[in-house]
Amino acid sequence: MNIGVNIRPISPSSLVEELADRVAARPRDSWVRVALDGAPAARPEDLADALADPLRLRGREVLRVSTADFLRPASLRFEYGRTDPDSFYSEWFDYGGLAREVLRPLDPGRSGKVLPTLWDSVVDRATRAPYVTVPPGGVLLLAGPLLLGRGLPFELTVHLRLSPGALARRTPDEQRWTLPAYARYEEEVTPAEVADVVVRVDDPRHPALVTLS
Repeated sequence: MNIGVNIRPISPSSLVEELADRVAARPRDSWVRVALDGAPAARPEDLADALADPLRLRGREVLRVSTADFLRPASLRFEYGRTDPDSFYSEWFDYGGLAREVLRPLDPGRSGKVLPTLWDSVVDRATRAPYVTVPPGGVLLLAGPLLLGRGLPFELTVHLRLSPGALARRTPDEQRWTLPAYARYEEEVTPAEVADVVVRVDDPRHPALVTLS
């Protein structure tokens, strides 16, 4: 049987409503961990912000977490220089910290106590943030790049896909050194194949949902 790809244009507001409906359809007595995966140019943080209120209107508590608050110390990130794409790919983000402090506490039977921020990269020290208890049925929205293929536990994964050309055009000059890391991610992880939901965002005003048929 041949497998085809369907691309359905959708408005940004309808995209948010469809994703909120999908999340809210999960069992109301268990936590829902959602990955919003995409390069900064794809604006995963904006999508997380847009989802928060619609989910609350559907009766779900929401906690927003950003990978930017789970960077590793500068001594580890910059061991091979400040613009090394391989270090950015494998050493910049504290995936162990995300699993330990954010995601695993929302495993069935666990405490639900989540650390919303871990590291302040501006002053390069721990944030000392207090833990937050996510009630049963609450939703954890984790937004940031390079989230898939790391063994992190999620109930729903959303990949915001940019074509290589669009990614290059929309990445600021001072961040273009990261482009080889995203090319490696595409080659090694193939996020558009492993994510539960794929959204093309070459033009953020006109996203499109990608489904297999």
